[in-house]
Amino acid sequence: MVTLKSPAEIALMRDAGRVVADTLAAVAAAARPGVTLAELDALAAERIRAAGATSNFLGYRPHRSLPPFPGVLCLSVNDVVVHGVPDGRVLRDGDLLSVDCGAVLRGYHGDAAITVPVGRVDAAAERLSDATREALEAAVAAMVPGSRLGDIGHAVHRVARKHGYGVLADHGGHGIGTAMHEDPHVPNDGVPGRGYRLREGLVLALEPMFLEGGGDAYRLLPDRWTIVTADGSRAAHFEHTVAVTADGPLVLTAA
Repeated sequence: MVTLKSPAEIALMRDAGRVVADTLAAVAAAARPGVTLAELDALAAERIRAAGATSNFLGYRPHRSLPPFPGVLCLSVNDVVVHGVPDGRVLRDGDLLSVDCGAVLRGYHGDAAITVPVGRVDAAAERLSDATREALEAAVAAMVPGSRLGDIGHAVHRVARKHGYGVLADHGGHGIGTAMHEDPHVPNDGVPGRGYRLREGLVLALEPMFLEGGGDAYRLLPDRWTIVTADGSRAAHFEHTVAVTADGPLVLTAA
């Protein structure tokens, strides 16, 4: 069931979103060659704790068949698209790192992701990251009263086609509020003018995930969380939590 949020609830979600934005900024600044994913996760845990919030990723278990997620962040390097586990992997110069972070404050959730270069990356990595960010901006622009879910998905996929990238199959954004994942599911492809009509108070986490190789296939690693590209190409991931308001889209996880 889709739930619409009141202005007061959106204000609370904005507070949670600020915690997420601050944490992402700190992790991005610390993502240097020689740093481990576990160290970045510990940094994020401390930032979230200091803000009086809690992580909505740590221990997350959407299905009983899955093990609880073991980190505060999803840290996805190079061919890892999403849900990378923060382990002892050491970052190297030229890596492309996607950082997905969530936080809960006073019962409301924020969720956002960025892709950052580690050291100096090649031009192709920069193009992939820039295109995925462009897709997020296009999706945010579609978050106005009267638009449809299909308009959001179409906006994302149009950017992917323009740049020749693939879009991760079977994954997309989601509703968010007092739970991290609420209805509706937000596909990263769609037909303009089709699907659920957007109304004031709707809050969605929009998250394009682009694959450098141009396909959409993926593999799930034995940890049952980490998703990697099937062809070994790199991926990028950006996400914001966004509210539909009468004055236009309100990005709740902006810095």
